[in-house]
Amino acid sequence: LRLRIPPGRMGTVLLALSLLTAAVLCPAAATLRIGAFNIQAFGDSKMSDESVAGIIINILRRYDIVLVQEVRDSDLSAVTELMEQLNDVSSSPYDYEISGPLGRDNYKEMYLFIYRTDVVSVVDTYQYEDPQDIFSREPFVLKVSAPRSKAEEFVMVPLHSAPHDAVAEIDALYDVYLAVVSKWGTDNIVFLGDFNADCAYVRPSDWSSIRLRTSDVFKWLIPDSADSTAGRSHCAYDRIVVCGAKLKRSVVPNSAAVYNFQHAFQLEQEEALAVSDHYPVEVKL
Repeated sequence: LRLRIPPGRMGTVLLALSLLTAAVLCPAAATLRIGAFNIQAFGDSKMSDESVAGIIINILRRYDIVLVQEVRDSDLSAVTELMEQLNDVSSSPYDYEISGPLGRDNYKEMYLFIYRTDVVSVVDTYQYEDPQDIFSREPFVLKVSAPRSKAEEFVMVPLHSAPHDAVAEIDALYDVYLAVVSKWGTDNIVFLGDFNADCAYVRPSDWSSIRLRTSDVFKWLIPDSADSTAGRSHCAYDRIVVCGAKLKRSVVPNSAAVYNFQHAFQLEQEEALAVSDHYPVEVKL
């Protein structure tokens, strides 16, 4: 079969063929959904409740990489069970990175990052040393590679602040920013977690003393008007903040949001609070 292409159409046909070839050789970047979820007192009791565990699994499945906070599981039995159940129901394999127990006294928490291994790989980890002991739970920092996303490679800095020290801790994330830039030579960084950045813990008058807020280097994606609490309060405790030109360009417009799982799963408030008193926050890159 020979196709006869009119001479005047040859340029159009060649352009179409070149675009098709480019699409095949360079597939469009996939979006990457990132989340941060404070699962109140996550441990064996949460995983032993079948309905609660099922909701947690279904929430975490939304994400290509997600930070879980308030992990209280010294022997990792709950984390192990969580990962087994997550991988049982997922078509994509998940793995995790976890910090050591963090906290100034007997009360300890761990930062847990769960990620899809077919989309994300962990390049390096870094436990911020917090030389001035400002953080109750100093950030456990991840450098990740997501080659199919527009961002390609970036750093994730978690924070679950101590409520009454929230202003000082959020401000000190600026020092973590400087440390990451010095250590890894990149400013493409996502700061995320339960900052306790609202209501009684961070007042409107406090923002002027928080460098992470006053510097135009950083873009706050979850607004002060948001409500990330599952209870009766209305507070934007949980936040996502980005910096770095490439990472800022990679953010999908209007994708940053609070994920209200109570509404999504049609739960009564009591059922939602059995899972957590926080909703996850999320963004797509």
